[in-house]
Amino acid sequence: MPLTAVAVSGGVDSLVAAYLLKQEGPVVGVHFKTGYHPVPDAAIERIGQDLGIPIHIVDIRAPFKQEVVDYFVKTYMTGRTPNPCLVCNPVIKFGRVFDFARTLGAERMATGHYARIETDDSGSPRLFRGRDPEKEQSYFLAFLSKKQLAAAVFPLGDMTKSAVKRLAAEKRLHPASPSESQDICFIRKTAYGEFLVRQKGWVHRPGPIVDVRGRHIGEHKGLHLFTVGQRRGIGCPAAAPYYVVRIDPQRNRLIVGFREDLLSHECRVSGVNWIRPEPADPADSPADSPADSPADPIDAAVRIRYRHQAAPARLHPESGGSVRVRFRTPQTAVTPGQGAVFYVGEEVVGAGWIEG
Repeated sequence: MPLTAVAVSGGVDSLVAAYLLKQEGPVVGVHFKTGYHPVPDAAIERIGQDLGIPIHIVDIRAPFKQEVVDYFVKTYMTGRTPNPCLVCNPVIKFGRVFDFARTLGAERMATGHYARIETDDSGSPRLFRGRDPEKEQSYFLAFLSKKQLAAAVFPLGDMTKSAVKRLAAEKRLHPASPSESQDICFIRKTAYGEFLVRQKGWVHRPGPIVDVRGRHIGEHKGLHLFTVGQRRGIGCPAAAPYYVVRIDPQRNRLIVGFREDLLSHECRVSGVNWIRPEPADPADSPADSPADSPADPIDAAVRIRYRHQAAPARLHPESGGSVRVRFRTPQTAVTPGQGAVFYVGEEVVGAGWIEG
């Protein structure tokens, strides 16, 4: 049985994932320090003792800052809304952390994500939704390459969160932190806007608020305080609530409108990571190669943010690797910078970045 490395954050999900894998074969834990969510070394050592596995601690503060936090800040500077988890998973967890785990002899990398991996007859990995509809996290894994997915293990994919907690209690597995992980792990006890203005080189300035017809109706205190679809904080009275419809960083304008102005029939998605479909001949698609872009339009359900109910759409491949997504019914708050994840049934077939 090959050695499996488990990314041990200190939370209950990674503990149970490690416990389950230990029943199957050799396991080693890896705890990585980002500098933003410190867990005492003693707490990690205690977890290793409880599980009966070695846990190695690796310092990735510099690459995490450069590749995740700086991406987050720079994306806001351009007037877009980032999703750092979509970058962290392929670049940090299944990139830098797995690279370290390989030096320990690990051939597989496991996390506590609620998602499922299956291997088809050609040996290619396929990514599916987790069984728990409230917790499933396939969205956050959609930018993993086929090579990364081929070595990925998600022991919690068929479990519910409640079952994970029950198992942890039965086996007396005590997490280092009882609280759930944050949406943005490097921002704690502060607002996004406050975090951004503390970053080196950050510049923001007040500017005009205009409606969708171009009429000046107020002033904003900085575009970094807003995202598409936001209602709070606009501060412009009207007969109906205003929502952020678009952010214009070139002219430093916040464009607002009413709820119906948020609806979009389509969007363009760039940088698409195709997991499937495959070429007609499986021999043309080894497990470590990227999937080809489909030659013809395909029907799929598209999630435009994590908590979005995937919407039926038709995907039209374009030159340069982008995709034009045309929704069957208009969608609210299609936000540039967020990830669009494509599903066929329960399977993730690809994902890319929303351009607008």
